[in-house]
Amino acid sequence: MHPILINLCGWLPAIIIPLATVIQLNSIIRNRSTAGVSALTWFLFGVANVGLYIYTEKYGDIQAIAGLLGSALLDFVITGLAIAHYGESGAENTERIVPKQKTESTAQS
Repeated sequence: MHPILINLCGWLPAIIIPLATVIQLNSIIRNRSTAGVSALTWFLFGVANVGLYIYTEKYGDIQAIAGLLGSALLDFVITGLAIAHYGESGAENTERIVPKQKTESTAQS
């Protein structure tokens, strides 16, 4: 394969992976809430990115650093925000654990 094509293919994930992560982080900040964000999913993305960085053995390659380690860092930021229930009030956090009980008025409707 031509070296230019290989280099271009290396830049695709280096741009797309962090961009996708920034889109999620932007959504969290814009909405001021992590409602619906899975902490476990983003934690696993972070672990996978670190693992892939190590596997590729391209430790000084800007594509690997930006695309994998940069994304892993952002993945862990999203994980932390989701664990902390960023932007959610105490009532919303309580409802995640203990759903609201139906009252007579809501049960009849």
